[in-house]
Amino acid sequence: MLISAIVLIAIIVVWLVVQLISNMKIVGGNELGIIGGVGGPKGFSMLSGGRMFVIPLIHKFAKMDLTPYTIEVVVDSAIAAGVIPLKVKATVSIGIASSRSGRGRACTRILSLTRRWEELNNVASDIIEGHLRDSIATMTPEQVMRDKDALVSKMINVCKSDLENIGLEIITMNIADVDDHRLEGVDEPDLYIALLKRIQSADAEAKARIAKAKSLAEATKQQEQREAEIMVRNIENELEQLQAQNRVTIQELKQKEKIGIEKALRDCEASKASLLSLIASEKEKVNFLRNKYHAEIVKPAEAIKEQMIINAEKEAAKIKGKAQGEINELKNTIDMISRNPKGLQTYIVENFNVIVEPFAETLSLFPVNKVSVITGADGRHDPISGIHPHAVEEFKNQMIAQNMAATLSTSLEKKDASSPNGDKA
Repeated sequence: MLISAIVLIAIIVVWLVVQLISNMKIVGGNELGIIGGVGGPKGFSMLSGGRMFVIPLIHKFAKMDLTPYTIEVVVDSAIAAGVIPLKVKATVSIGIASSRSGRGRACTRILSLTRRWEELNNVASDIIEGHLRDSIATMTPEQVMRDKDALVSKMINVCKSDLENIGLEIITMNIADVDDHRLEGVDEPDLYIALLKRIQSADAEAKARIAKAKSLAEATKQQEQREAEIMVRNIENELEQLQAQNRVTIQELKQKEKIGIEKALRDCEASKASLLSLIASEKEKVNFLRNKYHAEIVKPAEAIKEQMIINAEKEAAKIKGKAQGEINELKNTIDMISRNPKGLQTYIVENFNVIVEPFAETLSLFPVNKVSVITGADGRHDPISGIHPHAVEEFKNQMIAQNMAATLSTSLEKKDASSPNGDKA
């Protein structure tokens, strides 16, 4: 009995483990797991990336692939503005909506179609084709050819709401080709779009040539810039080399200048020492000459000077004594003359030589051989005749002439004695 119970319990445990493993659903990151039969307003729950436990007989589990897929939408005979039929081929990448509400609509409306992608592609293609025709109708063929990005942007905005209503969304869209709508049996190459393509091709070729020319010019410019940069670098390198050489040369010159200055200073010091020695020697010579001059010239000159001063003082004393005697004699003479009216005549007769001597000395300046006195003294003795003077006056004149001759002779002798060569004038 116990064994039966243990076996039953083991069977139950194994069954629970099997059920747990079999009903534990793993949902990948690119998948959307849906469990139906749960409570709530929608009656299902969604999970992307994770695990979900499904209770048998109560829940229903389904998966939806979130990987986008690409469809090709071909719009044939789309009428553009100007009533021009076009054939437009678009490549569209669509997928399950990324918003929670869009995914809820996908669960309620296209959950079964996700297992039949061809039917879902047809539904999406029909919706996109209809909106693409409407968008092309508002544009000219030139705009469709030129502004494909604007057409794609318009298409995404227009299709967004309709695709989200069924839980889809456009991820990317590209206008692959735009061509003329051609009827069967008509092989006309130069239709409207073909002409536009030719124009665009010509424009593209021109742009390509311009781009190539610009590229070539830019390449040439870059090449020239590179060459110029290389030249600039070479010049800079040469400049750096020259600067380095200049620095080395300057250092060498400074070194030489320093050596030259030191040598010049040494020479100057030597010259200075030589000059100082020479100056000292000259000073000694000067002192020697000064002492010699003082001993040989100054001392004897001072002695002569003192002797001359002494002699001059003696001579001055003699002259002073003689002058004083003459002054006293002159005073006596003046007193005698003032007392005796005839004393003046007597004085003149007695000192006639002294009075006439200064005048006679001046006659040496005027050489004469004979002196004659024409008139008498005071004019009181009239002459006897016109050629015979008075005897008294003649005697006086002879006496004056003799005295003047004697005085003149004495003066000449003194002059000859004082002459260095002893020559007579």
